[in-house]
Amino acid sequence: MASSAKDASPLQRATLDRARREPDSPMQRLCHPAADPIAPKTPMPSHLPSLVFGLGRSGHAVLRALHRHQRPALWFDDHPRPEDLAQTAAQGAPPWDPNAARRPLHAVYAAPGVPLDHPLLNTLRDQGATISGEADLAAELASTPVIGITGTAGKTSVTRFVTHLLQACGVQALAGGNIDPPLVDVIEEAQVAVAELSSFQLERTHLLHPRVAVLLNLGVDHVDRHGSVEAYHHAKLRLLQHLTRDDVLVLPEQDPLVHTLAHRCPAARVTFAAGTSARETNLNAARAASTAFLRLHGITFAEPTLDDAIASAPEVSGRFQSLGALGHLEVFEDSIATRGIAVEAALRAAASPCAWILGGVDKGADLHALRATVAERVGLLIALGRDGAAMVQAYQDLAPHVVIAATEGEHALRDALSAVMRHPAAPTLRSIVLAPLAASFDQFPHYQARAEAFRKVVREAQAQRGL
Repeated sequence: MASSAKDASPLQRATLDRARREPDSPMQRLCHPAADPIAPKTPMPSHLPSLVFGLGRSGHAVLRALHRHQRPALWFDDHPRPEDLAQTAAQGAPPWDPNAARRPLHAVYAAPGVPLDHPLLNTLRDQGATISGEADLAAELASTPVIGITGTAGKTSVTRFVTHLLQACGVQALAGGNIDPPLVDVIEEAQVAVAELSSFQLERTHLLHPRVAVLLNLGVDHVDRHGSVEAYHHAKLRLLQHLTRDDVLVLPEQDPLVHTLAHRCPAARVTFAAGTSARETNLNAARAASTAFLRLHGITFAEPTLDDAIASAPEVSGRFQSLGALGHLEVFEDSIATRGIAVEAALRAAASPCAWILGGVDKGADLHALRATVAERVGLLIALGRDGAAMVQAYQDLAPHVVIAATEGEHALRDALSAVMRHPAAPTLRSIVLAPLAASFDQFPHYQARAEAFRKVVREAQAQRGL
């Protein structure tokens, strides 16, 4: 079914109008490889060392891959931990000294957490280096076909589901990328690599050419990193930059913004329908992508096999899930809901009126876009974390609010639950929803840790009530 502008949100309509007014904008040209303003130059000889800039999960994976292939490597990190030093020493990789005399490098692989405008990366770029990342190294190391999956919401679930469906059809599909394990750890072992790719990874990707690309949706996220919604979308669209007529692009059936921004991509189109829940929509996308890959590679499969695999698809932790009752309130955990599109889905899925727990590190969320949903669905606001008190001001005229003072993460979540149960509005509420609309890094190492801490304090509260 064709999509239309009336189906779009106000933000999507604004971006859509701009794309139509500016048909030669960077986002429109991005589907053509020649449009890449920072496309890699002729590679330097492989006997030269590569620089791994930033460690952590991705950086260490790149070092391991280079070590496996007996390629020399240097590394740099602004704040290396003792365990980083031990791991790099075990791989025989010495640190890079940015103050030493300039030496030729084969490549520079920057970890996703390192901003592209890091001063040292700017210096390296000025000296002629191309800044790429783990996904490009994976593309260098193996010719394994890749199913690349991105979008503002749903990428982890769809990545897991595609892997599950293909394995059910007898394909050795392995997932990696933005989820564990890193892509370079699986691409050489897989018949097909199913890659979840974030905007942080895609903004420095020049070589990756997925045979099937899945663009789930485009909302608002990481404006603090990219500087604007358009730049964020531009990074996402880099997934499409090398697609040809021999490839497949999977996209939502009714999403005018996605269709407009991707309209110049030459790949064959396959669409998926929206379901009655986020899970059903993600399963529809996974089925479309899996079927596209199987047909593209001439792999025989039976539709009943996919039906059975859909029915047995795993739950993905950290996503919208009921944790049971706390008194008369049902408690929902959706720690990964850091974007407006995901938060809105969570607030609409929970019984209303709800107590909404939000806050953390604001990523530039469009707070105003949620006002109608808050007015309709939320009966109490609980703000926590570094930016929670500021964020809740956008809704202070719509519902009563409480600001949690505790700075330690688990303590703050425990106080948030107590604040809900003690509040005069509690008898009128029907549910509690953790959907933070913010990153977790002020109080937790990642959103999974925030999810587990919330589950823990809910279990404790339930036990205290004999539930």
